[in-house]
Amino acid sequence: MKNYLKNKTVIISLVIVLGATWYSYGIIGGGKQNVDHSAHAAKFAELSKNGNSACSGEFKDSIASMSDSARIQGSCCSPMNFHRYMEQVESLKKYKDIPEIPSDPYDIDASLAKKFLAYYDMELTLDEQKKYDYAMENSDEKGPCCCKCWHWYVYGGLGKYLIKNYNFNGEQVTEVWNLSDGCGGAGDHAGH
Repeated sequence: MKNYLKNKTVIISLVIVLGATWYSYGIIGGGKQNVDHSAHAAKFAELSKNGNSACSGEFKDSIASMSDSARIQGSCCSPMNFHRYMEQVESLKKYKDIPEIPSDPYDIDASLAKKFLAYYDMELTLDEQKKYDYAMENSDEKGPCCCKCWHWYVYGGLGKYLIKNYNFNGEQVTEVWNLSDGCGGAGDHAGH
C-alpha cells in the first residue's frame, strides 16, 4: 500500500510538472505562453520613455515634414501599459502578411503615416462607406482613435486603404483599429 501511494504521488507530481512545462512552452493552452517578454519589455521601456508622439493638430501637420525614415513612437494621451502593449503586439501578428498594418501601434514609420494621411480624404463607394461607417460605430473608440489627432487620420486612412485594397469588411477594420489603439493606458478611451 505504501508503494502504491508513493508511486501515485510521484505520478501526480510528474503530471503537474509536465503540464506546467507544456503550458509554458505553448504546447497546450493555445501557444500564447511562448512569448519573449524580455524583447517586448525592452522595446516597451524605450517607447514609453522616449516617444515623440503628441495628441495635437500641430503634430499631425508636422508628419509631412518628417523624413521617410523617421518613426512616430510612444503614446499620445496616457502612459503606456505593458500588459495592454503585449496584448496588442501579440494580437497584431495575425496581420503580419499585410505590410501596411503596423505591427506595433506605438512605433510607426513616418512614410507609412504620410501614405495613410493622404488616404484619409479618399472617397469610398456606397458599399465601402457602409463598411467604414460600421467600424466608426463599433470600434472601442468610436473611430480610429479617441480624438482627432494624427493617429485618427492615419488609421482612418489605413481603414479606407484596407477596404479598397484588401476588401476588408467593417468588422475587420474595427478589429485593426481596436488592436492598434495608440492612446496608451490599459483600455479604451472613448469619450475623450
